[in-house]
Amino acid sequence: MSRRYARWGRTRRCAIDRPPARRREGMIEVKWSFKIAEFRGIGVFVHATFLILIGFVVMSHWAVGHDLAKTLEGVAFVLALFACVVLHEFGHALTAARYGIRTRDITLLPIGGVARLERMPENPRHELWVALAGPAVNVVIAAGLFVLLGLFGTAAISFERFSVTDGSLLERLMFVNLGLAAFNLLPAFPMDGGRVLRAALATRLEYTRATQIAASAGQAMALLFGLIGFFTNPFLLFIALFVWIGAAQEAGLVEMRAALAGIPVVRAMETVFRVLAPGDSLAHAVDETLASAQQDFPVVEGGIVVGLLTRQTLLEGLARRGADSKVDESMLREFVSVETSEMLDSAFRRLEGKTSRTMPVLHAGTLVGLVTLDNVGDLVAIRSALEGRRRTSRARV
Repeated sequence: MSRRYARWGRTRRCAIDRPPARRREGMIEVKWSFKIAEFRGIGVFVHATFLILIGFVVMSHWAVGHDLAKTLEGVAFVLALFACVVLHEFGHALTAARYGIRTRDITLLPIGGVARLERMPENPRHELWVALAGPAVNVVIAAGLFVLLGLFGTAAISFERFSVTDGSLLERLMFVNLGLAAFNLLPAFPMDGGRVLRAALATRLEYTRATQIAASAGQAMALLFGLIGFFTNPFLLFIALFVWIGAAQEAGLVEMRAALAGIPVVRAMETVFRVLAPGDSLAHAVDETLASAQQDFPVVEGGIVVGLLTRQTLLEGLARRGADSKVDESMLREFVSVETSEMLDSAFRRLEGKTSRTMPVLHAGTLVGLVTLDNVGDLVAIRSALEGRRRTSRARV
C-alpha cells in the first residue's frame, strides 16, 4: 500500500520544491519533568529544575541555626508554595476551559508554572481574563491567609521584617502569594503580565502589532533584569534569559501566523509521502523511516485515514511492544486533519499544542498530502527571503 501511494504522489509536485527535510533532534523531545497528579484531565508535571528552588529554600532554613524543626517547617513552606503555584496555573486552565480551550498539561518551573494551552483565545478580552486568572488566584489565597492571621494570629503583620525564613508559615505564605501575583503581572512574556499587556493593546491595535509591542517591552525588562542581576543577584540573570527567550518566541509565533494568512494549505503540503496500514509491523515502519526523510506516517485502511504514527509513538512502541507489534497498537487515533480548501494560518493554529507535528490533508475525504511544521517553517523562510530581495531591489531603484 505504501508503494502505491508513493508512486501516486510522484505524479504531483509540491508548490515549493525543496530537498527532503533533515532529521532534527527536536523531533525527540527530552522532557526533564515527571508527572505527580492529574485533575480534570490535566496532568501536573514538575520540571527537574524546580528542585533547585526547593533545595535553595531548604538550605536557607538549615543555615539559620542548623535547626531540624526549622528545616522541616521550611519543607512544609515549600510544599505549600508548590500547591499555590499549582492553583495559580489551574486558574488559567479552568478559565480557558470556559472559552472552549483545553489545557494539555501544567509544568512547574523554578520561576513559576506553565499551563500549556492548546491555543490562546482569539478574542483579546478572553485572553485578558485567562491571563489575569492565575494572579487572581494568588490574591485570593493571600486574602484568605490574611483573614486567618487576623483571626488566629498573635502578632501584627509587618512587611518590613518579611523573609522566606522569618515569621510564621501562614504569614510567609501570604507574602509569597502577593509576590507571585506581582511578579507574574510584570508586562513581559512569558509572564501573565505580557499577555495582559498584549490583550489590552489588541483591543485598539492589530494583533501582530500588539504582540510586537508587548514582546519589545518584555525584552526591555529582560535587559533591566540582566543589568540588575549582574551587580546584585545572579539568579536575575537566569530570569532575564528566560524572559528574553519567551518574548522572542511569542513574537515569532504570532508573526508566523500573520505570514501564513491567506495562503492555502496546498501551497505547502507534501505530496510525495508514504503511508502505513494498521496491520503493518513496527519493523516495516522503521524501514519506511530509514528509507525516507518522512517522520510521521498516516495510517490508511480502506482509503480512510484511521491513525497517525509519529516518530515519538514509533519509538515508544518499539520500546514497549517490540518491532513485531502492529502499527495500530502504537498509532495516534486522535489527530487533526485539514481540508485542501483551508488556509495555512488556520491549520497552523490547529496544529499548535498537539503531540504530532503533522496533519493529513484531505480532499473529499481522500488523503492527498501532509502538512508539517517543517513545511510551514520552510514556506515562511522562503517568503521572507523573497520579500527581503524585493525590498532590496526597490531600495536600489
